[in-house]
Amino acid sequence: MFTMILTWVGAVLGLALLIAMAAGTFVVDFDDRLQERRRKTNPVEPAGPIP
Repeated sequence: MFTMILTWVGAVLGLALLIAMAAGTFVVDFDDRLQERRRKTNPVEPAGPIP
């Protein structure tokens, strides 16, 4: 009985880990796309005079 409980707990934790890894990948990809969009809309001006 105890081993069955541990098996189910392990399975649930494993699924939670897989879902968290997939969500993390999605968040990182989405954040990269937002940063690229910001870079395209805001041109960077030089900090000082150009020699």
